Amino acid sequence: MLLEMKVSGLTIDPFTNVPIVILKDMEEKNALPVWIGVLEASAIASELEKIQFSRPMTHDLLKEILKNINVTVTRIEVVDLKENVYYATIHMSACEGSFVLDARPSDAIALALRTRSPIFVDTKVLEKSRSIDMRGDQGKKEEGARDFLETLEDLSPSDFGKYKM
Repeated sequence: MLLEMKVSGLTIDPFTNVPIVILKDMEEKNALPVWIGVLEASAIASELEKIQFSRPMTHDLLKEILKNINVTVTRIEVVDLKENVYYATIHMSACEGSFVLDARPSDAIALALRTRSPIFVDTKVLEKSRSIDMRGDQGKKEEGARDFLETLEDLSPSDFGKYKM
């Protein structure tokens, strides 16, 4: 089953210093933390903050290409979580029909924000995310990892500071 979600904010994992995009459902009952790269966080943050660059960034370029070839992003879906890696798909339509592309969730989210497309998460991903392996490089369980995930679920959008790159 798919659950519509929105980008609630960006934060930094206090254990790994890796950016996290937080998705929350429309009723703010469920949260999904997705660990992403710094460049992808920058792409998401720049769109959230409506920052305009003098030249198009990658996701802006992709948006313009799709627009010029009459392809519409109808939705993105975060469809799976395997071995701590999230998987997403971008659903598109054109006059020839509909198609689906595999994508990293961070790229799919950055594109969805730019095209004003809905973001969906498979509920099985929410269930799997509750047991993410948050081990350090030495394989030691980080103190408070479970508390951190529970805290993320309870945060409101106003709890996030602005994420600047």
